[in-house]
Amino acid sequence: MKSENPQDLKVRTSEFALQIIRMYVRLPKTTEAQVIGKQVLRSGTSVGAHYREGHRAKSDADVVSKFEGLLQELDETDYWLDLLVKAGIVPAKTLEPLIKETNELIAIFVTIVTKIKKRMGK
Repeated sequence: MKSENPQDLKVRTSEFALQIIRMYVRLPKTTEAQVIGKQVLRSGTSVGAHYREGHRAKSDADVVSKFEGLLQELDETDYWLDLLVKAGIVPAKTLEPLIKETNELIAIFVTIVTKIKKRMGK
């Protein structure tokens, strides 16, 4: 994992949201695909918003709070993507890059939160 700076993460989380939107648009129009798709659309597109909130936070505790919310959204996104695959709605190979990016972002933000908590003495 390479070192990320705030500008990189701003772009990366925004691009992640765009990838989620593109994936949603290509989903089948079946009820189950659309219901799960809307869930992943909500959680996946909120990651960038949480990042921006955390980046503007006024204290370490506030950053941790915002980024922990971001991690919850990433974990939820991972769940819905996995469900799309397990339900046979989307082939695993199709979602592989998006799932990989989800897990890379989780790793990055877990590292960030852990470092901030150590600095705070938690």
